[in-house]
Amino acid sequence: MTLAPMTPLAAMPSPSTAVWQLGPVPIRAYALCIILGIVVACVVTEYRLRRRGVAPGAVLDIAVWAVPAGIIGARIYHVITSPEKYFGAGGEPIKALYIWEGGLGIWGAVAGGAVGAWLAARQLGIPFTVIADALAPGLPLAQAVGRLGNWFNNELYGGRTTLPWGLEVHVMDQDNPGHALRDDAGNPVLQPGLYHPAFLYEALWNVGVAALVLFLDRKLRLGRGRAFALYVMGYTAGRFWIELMRTDEANLILGVRLNVWTAALVFLGALAYFIRVRGPREYLVPVGEPAPAAGPAGDVSQVDLSAREAAARPVAPEGYRVVTEEQFDAYRKTGVLPPADDERPEAAIGADAATDDADEAGRASTDSAAEGADGDDTEPERADAERTNAGRADSGGRPADRDS
Repeated sequence: MTLAPMTPLAAMPSPSTAVWQLGPVPIRAYALCIILGIVVACVVTEYRLRRRGVAPGAVLDIAVWAVPAGIIGARIYHVITSPEKYFGAGGEPIKALYIWEGGLGIWGAVAGGAVGAWLAARQLGIPFTVIADALAPGLPLAQAVGRLGNWFNNELYGGRTTLPWGLEVHVMDQDNPGHALRDDAGNPVLQPGLYHPAFLYEALWNVGVAALVLFLDRKLRLGRGRAFALYVMGYTAGRFWIELMRTDEANLILGVRLNVWTAALVFLGALAYFIRVRGPREYLVPVGEPAPAAGPAGDVSQVDLSAREAAARPVAPEGYRVVTEEQFDAYRKTGVLPPADDERPEAAIGADAATDDADEAGRASTDSAAEGADGDDTEPERADAERTNAGRADSGGRPADRDS
């Protein structure tokens, strides 16, 4: 009996080109996927920040700090964890700056982006935990989109497989980066066999993490950075087993890939934070919100419509302060800012002032009545009292106290 070879019935193809030339400018699929992922994260984060009371457009101010810091952090992590490529024998240190040749570590991206977001939070007066929780579902969605760049680059795949979704992997041309090596007939050359699409597994896992964060955040009303900690736990749990599938070169510690250790340690840190930190979801109301400009007086024909439109645009407040969900809902309905903890409502202050005035008036009327009663004494009795007091003073005694 002859056994038929195990030939897969289906396979997932890979692109043979990851870079296109637009004149002298190279357009890289990996960069496009990263940019699209950033846009997705910004849209989700903007929506969630607005629902927590942050002014429109704040996410752009945050991205100005967080995105460059994230890219720098991602590159630093890659260089630190793969130093032999740049500082080892035959390495070129200057290539540590060649970010367009690939090499970004997600751990460094999250750490660097967190530093940038923290700096932005200080500038905007927004609690950092509010930004982190708002970003929690958007970040894994951005990572899912970014993983498509690995597909274009024919990288981040696992071991051999015969599954229907096994991935075809091209042999990439080292002399022509971003393009597959081609044979004499001009056809792209494939690696033998099919491979686990680890990039796809991670992308799908990240979408699931985003859904999990959204579901539990809505159900448990997470706050104080706990939604972000939940994202970190979900992502690192998936990254742990996906790293074990990968077959590309990596630095090892005790025979295990470095990123496996990193995923385990970061997961434990996020779990400890999620368990220890407690508190309700944070909502924000503005501090120093600008008052609406008064309308111009005079002839209607003299009104500057462009100036009116500019004045009508929303202006970011000086800062924010945290309130309860009930206070935030009341503010959204009425537009009246809730009192701060160290303030009393104006009505209560007015009531206290009225009470104080009444007390003062009562004391004044009492004194007047007493003085009026003294005025009814006869002149001889008053003279006798004065002579008696004078006599006591002359004899060295203390003058009599009026109220004694």
